[in-house]
Amino acid sequence: MNLEKIIAVRATKTVYRDGGKAIKLFDENYSKADVLNEALNQARVEETGLKIPRLLEVTKVENKWAIVLEYIEGKTLEQLMKENPGKRDEYFGLFVDLQMEAHAKKAPALNKLKDKMSWKIAQADLDATTRYDLHTRLDSMPKHDKVCHGDFNPSNIIISARDAPYIIDWAHATQGNASADAARTYLLFWLNGDISGAEKYLALFCKKSDTAKQYVQKWMPIVAASQMVKGKKEEKEFLMRWIDVIDYE
Repeated sequence: MNLEKIIAVRATKTVYRDGGKAIKLFDENYSKADVLNEALNQARVEETGLKIPRLLEVTKVENKWAIVLEYIEGKTLEQLMKENPGKRDEYFGLFVDLQMEAHAKKAPALNKLKDKMSWKIAQADLDATTRYDLHTRLDSMPKHDKVCHGDFNPSNIIISARDAPYIIDWAHATQGNASADAARTYLLFWLNGDISGAEKYLALFCKKSDTAKQYVQKWMPIVAASQMVKGKKEEKEFLMRWIDVIDYE
């Protein structure tokens, strides 16, 4: 296994390219359960027929866990948006279409989105009253079983050399309500500082999916609370403003 060519570096992992393989190598203290869950998510979503990199292997390299995937040659949608600002609307249309394509799939063995959100609310650095309100809101939301990516943003879309789009990074995949997944994407645009992109995305998602904007917004305090589990101090004040909103206009 050749680990010379680095293609991405994250806080807890490094991704290498070895020919036709992408090797995601995790830090030595990274949770074994989380690594195996990510690989299992990848395998389960692969079975839906969505265009995603194939899972090839789960292994260990010098006492570090690694997930080996098919390498997809191409550029991320985020890169293309920056390189071709005149095609931004076209790229946003493709972005929403891909998310809706995922939502149209079922993967019954995936963890349930509501269970994951409930656990994250319980772990969040929030007072008991706020946690109770969030749990009550979550319990009241309709239960669905659609494939939800959980981290759907333009950096997780690769447009291959043949213009075929692939969705990558299924570590946070669950089955649940598509509007929760959309609220999460909207939040990610905000956290990335792209406010106009967030509003463009939400308007387009609601139009294409025939979903009321208010319905997606009801999920926003819940997804903001789930983001707080990451413990990023620079995000806390912003997320608390979303959590404190009971009803959106």
